[in-house]
Amino acid sequence: MTRSWLCLSRVGIALLLLAGCDHGEATAPAPAPAPAGPTANEPISALPSVQTNMAEVELGRRLYFDPILSGDGSVSCATCHSLDHGGAEDRRTSRGIGGHIGPINAPTVLNAGFNFRQFWDGRAADLQEQAGGPVENPGEMGATFAQVIPRIQADEWYPTHFAQVFGEGDTITKANITHAIAEYERSLVTPSPVDRYLAGQADALDAQQLRGYGLFKSVGCAGCHAGVGVGGNSYQKLGAVEDYFALRGGEQTDADQGRFNVSQDEADRHRFKVPTLRNVAESGPYFHDGSEPALAGAVRTMARVQLGQRLTTDQVADLVAFLGALSGELPAHARLPADQAPPSRAIAAPPAGDVAARPAVDMAL
Repeated sequence: MTRSWLCLSRVGIALLLLAGCDHGEATAPAPAPAPAGPTANEPISALPSVQTNMAEVELGRRLYFDPILSGDGSVSCATCHSLDHGGAEDRRTSRGIGGHIGPINAPTVLNAGFNFRQFWDGRAADLQEQAGGPVENPGEMGATFAQVIPRIQADEWYPTHFAQVFGEGDTITKANITHAIAEYERSLVTPSPVDRYLAGQADALDAQQLRGYGLFKSVGCAGCHAGVGVGGNSYQKLGAVEDYFALRGGEQTDADQGRFNVSQDEADRHRFKVPTLRNVAESGPYFHDGSEPALAGAVRTMARVQLGQRLTTDQVADLVAFLGALSGELPAHARLPADQAPPSRAIAAPPAGDVAARPAVDMAL
């Protein structure tokens, strides 16, 4: 729900009633009547089918779950992006090699292929570029591809499967490793009850979820959380109406600076990629800093600091019910079969000089 008023006006949400910015007893406007069924003008789009190369997906899946990519064999992509936690993690911020606690919360990998950029600050153009970052982050996976590639070449399983996917020859490369991981991640599309509703199944959402969807649109959430990803398609300032960081308290960190860390443009300070809301009910804690443990609390905070609205308890409950309807089913191939689980990869940590001299960057998507 992170959008400037200019953005909101562009999508026709000029009737937000800015009186909600009053810090007194003002409440959000009453929701529009719940629609009888989906229309062609919904701000949210149904998930499309995604065509993938299943041989590449299966290779990428094994790599995704394999700690062979980390410096000491203890951390995999799935460590911070768990399929059992909505594609995210149940920690405030990510934990990397050697128990290192990172500066930022890992958002969901599910449906991440629909994001217009990757990472909270948008520094990666696509999933393949993103996949290479954590491997060489000294605070996350703490390795280099120069270390990782020989391990994969020496493994019993990988050489045959790389050859099957990419052909004979020198195919175990950084480009092919990250391509396979990205193809697996791109396949993690989770159709939900909301998608069924948008496809014409009017009873896919119950009465409370429909009220929540009406509020989602009338209050202004859909000004930023729209499209296929229900977010993930723009940068917005965190605290468009009220200072989020003052409300949160505590010292600001480098991670709090958002897109500014990439652009060095003052206008980008505290601007972040708007996160997808798909599977948000399973992927807490919330925000880039993981500071909010409960979805209801996240809804209240975003309505306040982004839209100037003080929601009632019933309104929050209805919005949470709607957001729960964005939780979808994992594709059948998402989980690694037990008979493909990699062996233990525990090894001695690399010499400090191999990784410690490299600057750390924000962990997670």
